[in-house]
Amino acid sequence: MNPALSSTMRTNIKKSGVNGLFVTGTDTGVGKTVITGCLARYLLNKGYAAITQKWVQSGCKGNFPPDIAAHLKAMARNKSYVKDYLHFVCPYKLRFPASPHLASRMENKRINPRRIIKSFKTLAQRFDFVIVEGTGGVMVPLDRRILLIDLAQEAGLPVLVVAQNKLGAINHTLLAIEALRLRKMDILGIVFNNPQKEDARIIKDNPRIIGALTRENILGVLPWIEEPEKLYESFAPIAKKICKIQR
Repeated sequence: MNPALSSTMRTNIKKSGVNGLFVTGTDTGVGKTVITGCLARYLLNKGYAAITQKWVQSGCKGNFPPDIAAHLKAMARNKSYVKDYLHFVCPYKLRFPASPHLASRMENKRINPRRIIKSFKTLAQRFDFVIVEGTGGVMVPLDRRILLIDLAQEAGLPVLVVAQNKLGAINHTLLAIEALRLRKMDILGIVFNNPQKEDARIIKDNPRIIGALTRENILGVLPWIEEPEKLYESFAPIAKKICKIQR
C-alpha cells in the first residue's frame, strides 16, 4: 500500500472510513465499465496501487470476467495485474446475461453477501484504492431480499453515478439519486456519458437540469470516443475532479 496517499484522496474516503468507491449507473450499458477502468488508470498514473472489482459478473462465458478485462484494457494493464487476486476481484461469475438474482438462480447458486464484503475488505487491505463497478443500475437485486446497493451501503462506499446522456436520463438519474439519498449514502457526483447519436439540445440540457434539481456535483460529460487513449485523455480531467472532492 502506498503510504503517500494524497491528503485530498484521504479527505474523500475519511467520511466512509474505506479506501474505495462504488460506481453505479442509471441503467445497464451506460458506461460504468469504461469509467471504472479509466479512473483506476488515473490513480495508477498518480502512483497509487489501484484495483477494480466487479462483485457479480453475469454474462461470463469463460473463466475471466469480461468487465474486469475491459477495466484492464482501459487501465493499460494486462491480466497478470490481477492474477493473484482474481478470486477477490470478481467473487461471483455467472453465465446468463441477466440480473444477478436470475442468473444465480439459473445456475442454482446462492450469492453470499458476506463473501462479497470480505473480498472487498481483502483488496482494501492490499491496495491504496478499490473501485467497485456495480451490476446494472442502482436497484439491482442479488436475491429477493438484498439489493447490490445495500452491500455498497454496508461497506460504507461513497458513490459515483454514471448516466447516459440521452432522452430519459432526467427521470433515471433523479430516481437513482433518490434511492441513494434514502440510504444516506455519500454521493460524489454524476458523470454523463454521451451516446453515439443524440439530439445536441438534449445532451446540453440534461446535465444542467439534473444539476439544478439534485444539487449534486456534475463532474463532467464524456464524449463518444472509441479509441481508448483518446477516451482516457478526455476522462482525466473528470478523474481529477473526483479525487479533489472534499465533503
